Amino acid sequence: MESLVERVLGPAAPGERLRTDTLFALAMAVSAVVIVRSVRDNGHVPDVLGWALLLVAHVVIVWRRRAPVRVMVTLMAILLVYHSLDNNHTAPMAVSMVALFTVASRTRPRNTLLIGVGVMGVMLTVKFSEGMAEGAESLRISGWIVAFLLLGVYVRIHRQYVASVVGRAERAERTREEEARRRVAEERLRVARDLHDLLAHSITLVGVQTSVAAHVLAADPDRLDRAAVAKALDDVAETCRAARGELRATLQVLRSGSDDDEGGAGTDEARGPLPGLDGLPDLADAARTAGARVELAVADCRAPAAVGAAAYRIVQEALTNVVRHAGPGITVRVSVRTEDAALCVRVADDGRGGREGRDPEGGQGGGHTPGFGLLGMRERARTVGGTLDAGPRPEGGFLVSAVLPLAPVSLGGLS
Repeated sequence: MESLVERVLGPAAPGERLRTDTLFALAMAVSAVVIVRSVRDNGHVPDVLGWALLLVAHVVIVWRRRAPVRVMVTLMAILLVYHSLDNNHTAPMAVSMVALFTVASRTRPRNTLLIGVGVMGVMLTVKFSEGMAEGAESLRISGWIVAFLLLGVYVRIHRQYVASVVGRAERAERTREEEARRRVAEERLRVARDLHDLLAHSITLVGVQTSVAAHVLAADPDRLDRAAVAKALDDVAETCRAARGELRATLQVLRSGSDDDEGGAGTDEARGPLPGLDGLPDLADAARTAGARVELAVADCRAPAAVGAAAYRIVQEALTNVVRHAGPGITVRVSVRTEDAALCVRVADDGRGGREGRDPEGGQGGGHTPGFGLLGMRERARTVGGTLDAGPRPEGGFLVSAVLPLAPVSLGGLS
């Protein structure tokens, strides 16, 4: 009854609930008065005490939802005295059934069973003590008691089911929100990582190439090597063009509207083609133009796109660190091969000219501000389920070694 009102009008505040229960109890009291005046049963018309007991029974029922069991016990005591005085037995029927329904719908099954057995036991005992005819009549009333108890149990089970459905829906909504936040955080990390790799690599090369041009211009102005200056400037222009193209591809995902694809479809297309192992010769050539001697050995192997992209970015960052920190005339050996169902990437330099220039914990070392180079390389290895080690070599120089499984654990967040 009250649950139907709550589903239609929504949950009521405590003050509104008390007001509703008061009006409901008043309506039942009026109906009890009408029953006394219009229905003649074996009982008598209540006297002053009977009317008082009937009124108190309807007052008590106002608090049935706050304390269902206590209200039911109090009501049983009041009505036991009322019926023992042989007052009209039909008048308090409605308030009794409402109290039974409230107990069944708002308390544990054990309370429902105890109250139901107690009410029927007292009623049958009293009625059968008055005679078989009275006992037979009480059996008919027992059917109504059982019916209202079962209705209350059904309402309680239905209320629990609705609460569980609402709880699951709320948990699902929270899960969707958490998943959306996680995907946004992964995308931000991916873009930040890509921008770091791209800008650090390109700016380092531009800086080295412009330094070469400046050195040629300042070394011997009278015998200017125009070809060397032109080549250095051409290298700068080519590096800028390549950086601009890769930057456009990296930022394209921010304008692509891929967030509208709830299923994630189209994300890879928005990011554009992933760099792979076939781009390693270009990285080696760029490092050579910056003055490093690069020995590149790439085995003929097929790697998933995400694994190839991770290897590309690791080699790119490693070469950038070599050019930036190891000094001129450095020799770098880059090796990429497959071993035990994994792609093994190894970048080692001989350390001449900059042996102390790098911090193995991801900074630049040599008194410079810590950066995110090695940290980013480790994150890229982890995105495909791999590992990365980096640090100084015992014989001198610096070594970056990564093992990337060819069957990656996760492809998310890699570009």
